[in-house]
Amino acid sequence: KMVDPALAEMGKNLNEAMKMLEDNQRKVEEENEKKYARKDIPGPLQGSGQDMVSILQLVQNLMHGEEEEETSQSYRLQNIGEQGHMALLGHSLAAYISVLDRERLRKLTTRILSDTTLWLCRLFRYENGSAYYHEDDREGLLKICRLVIHTRYEDYTLEGFNVLYTKQPVIYISSAARAGLGQALCNQLGLPLSCMCRVPCNTMFGSQHQMDVALLDRLIKDDVEFGKLPLLLVANAGTPGAGHTDKLGRLKELCEQYKMWLHVEGVNLATLALGYVSSSVLAATKCDSMTLTLGSWLGLPAVPAVTLYRHEDPSLSLAAGLTSSQPVEKLRALPLWLSLQYLGHDGIVERIKHASQLSQRLLENLKNLDFIKTSVEDELSSPVVVFRFFQDYSNRDQTSHAAQASTIQDPIISNEGHIYDTFNQWLGEQLAQLIPASGVDVVELEDEGTCVRFSPLMTSAVLGTEIQDIDQLVDCLKMKIPVLTSTLQLREEFEQEVRRTVGLLYIEDLGWPGLGVVRYNYHSDGKNDDKQEKELEKINTELLKKLNELESDLTFSLGPEFGGQKNCVYIGMVTEDLDVSELVETIAATGREIEENSRLLENMTEVVRKGIQEAQLQLQKANEERLLEEGLLRQIPVVGSVLNWFSPFQASSKGRTFNLTAGSLESTESMYVSKAQGTGSTPPPTPTSSLAKQRLPGQKAFKRSLRNSDGFSETSSISHCDDLDKLDQRPPNLSPSQEQGPLELERAEEQKEVAQAKTDTEDTHSDKVPADCTKAEDQGSQR
Repeated sequence: KMVDPALAEMGKNLNEAMKMLEDNQRKVEEENEKKYARKDIPGPLQGSGQDMVSILQLVQNLMHGEEEEETSQSYRLQNIGEQGHMALLGHSLAAYISVLDRERLRKLTTRILSDTTLWLCRLFRYENGSAYYHEDDREGLLKICRLVIHTRYEDYTLEGFNVLYTKQPVIYISSAARAGLGQALCNQLGLPLSCMCRVPCNTMFGSQHQMDVALLDRLIKDDVEFGKLPLLLVANAGTPGAGHTDKLGRLKELCEQYKMWLHVEGVNLATLALGYVSSSVLAATKCDSMTLTLGSWLGLPAVPAVTLYRHEDPSLSLAAGLTSSQPVEKLRALPLWLSLQYLGHDGIVERIKHASQLSQRLLENLKNLDFIKTSVEDELSSPVVVFRFFQDYSNRDQTSHAAQASTIQDPIISNEGHIYDTFNQWLGEQLAQLIPASGVDVVELEDEGTCVRFSPLMTSAVLGTEIQDIDQLVDCLKMKIPVLTSTLQLREEFEQEVRRTVGLLYIEDLGWPGLGVVRYNYHSDGKNDDKQEKELEKINTELLKKLNELESDLTFSLGPEFGGQKNCVYIGMVTEDLDVSELVETIAATGREIEENSRLLENMTEVVRKGIQEAQLQLQKANEERLLEEGLLRQIPVVGSVLNWFSPFQASSKGRTFNLTAGSLESTESMYVSKAQGTGSTPPPTPTSSLAKQRLPGQKAFKRSLRNSDGFSETSSISHCDDLDKLDQRPPNLSPSQEQGPLELERAEEQKEVAQAKTDTEDTHSDKVPADCTKAEDQGSQR
């Protein structure tokens, strides 16, 4: 088939550009460059221009300039795929098509817009609908609000806001809607915030994330009695937080009763493309309008969101901005038109189905985990899974809490809620960091608190999440649960140990995910606040350094970068074998050692200063005495030299030395005599903890296993065997009742060896004497 050369060249250039931009390999020269190179500084626009390769290279450098610091952010660029290239090609084609002649452009844009609208309406079961394509996902709802205003206020086109003043419109939004939606609508429509009514969710019956229909009915009746006009209701098919769906059937009946417009948005609308759809989501097909975000559902970059709506008057749609007479505006649907054709019906359904299977796989595994509480609307088909770590204290005394429930909230329970929020925040961040392909994030819910959310419809297509990623997520969660439970259980014990230890101060920080926060108290001794603060910071900083040098599995830090306490040691997550008493004892002992060394240095500085002053006084006194001994004549330059030549004066030079150990000023006469400085008392060795001495080689610090009975019995058995060996080697003349200690046995052996040596010497001497005597007798006889 013949292809337009311009289109072929455009596709080729796009492929080359995407290949260059997606190439994450670095050259050796680029790795050795400084962080702030000269070429990164903005300069003047070059007059001769640059070629495409240079420009794309500059774009690549700007995209991956911070890759070393934020490596996780570049993961999304690696999973665009060919369907993403089709979406990007659509933007290039839109620019190319816009230069066509007006008639040809009108025919082409009309075909693209009608095809895309027909495909989406059939795919998501929305019959006889029109489509509005927009970049901002809130823009579709904004246009719908203007359409409803034009529809309900007939004179709005002529009189404008004067019509709204006589009968104020009211827009109803669920309290579970995304933050800032109501305020954004009021700002764009020019309405006061009093026109926005937030409807609370259920508190007694049903899901706590669904809109309270009975309360909504009462609110509408009250507004009608006050002369207001109920205009529009925004419902959720998948709330932004928990992914729950409002009761769309009952809400539709209520809207028909008060002639209100029903708009639905949410991630669960994607399941309308599947073969099986829950009844709660299927009711969305009867709504007046809905917003679809196909880019995140299908993993398509830079494709517009779509708002499907039903309205009979095209003139009002044009006045509201839902349709446009400009053909260029209709080209917004071109990237989506290309991508839908590339994926096909089966490909689109398969992606949405795959995301639903991922959520079901995770939900099934979470049911078998202890201390994990899930919050899903429908266990059979829930595209969003929300869970949190929670440890049930069933053995807690309920009577004491029941007595206080009618007055105020129990502070213990309130603190536990903050602690669980902190721990779940840490859990979500750890899971997202260790398993980035899972796409989990942390969400704040009004009733549950901080939770971990898994919404594969929003992330799986972009991140390429597979079943094995879910299995790795569950395995990682199984490893983190014991750490969370152990830290939560030992947190109270750590607080009690710190409060009982002298010199340590427990800092309560409910926002710290770890064992706790401790500060070593510095004894000021009457110092001012500034100096005391500096000394406190110095000691705790040195304490943190010493603790990190220990061979342990614990993490010690200065705490969070923002909002943390100053001059404290933050202890992270721990395991169940932690010895809290040993940890607290080590912190206190190390802090005392640092404080003593600091005071010793301060005292030594003062002693040295006083010693220098004393030495100066003594040297000055010695000079005066020397002048008196030498006399006045020897001080005259010429006379003194002649006098010293005839009668030399023997002056003894006496220096001074300062003994840092003794802190005293001494004479240097002994140094000149012995040619070596006298030895003083050596400082005592640094004491070591008795617990550290008992640690086996390779054993990590702060482990409770050192105090177990098994370790004690093993050590006892080894020492008992050594004692048996020593008993076997004792002298035979000792009876068991005359057993001696190891030192006495060694002394007895030494005495025995000395006696044996003396005996051998006497024997040798006695052997030599007769030979000498015989020799002397022989010589006498010869004489």
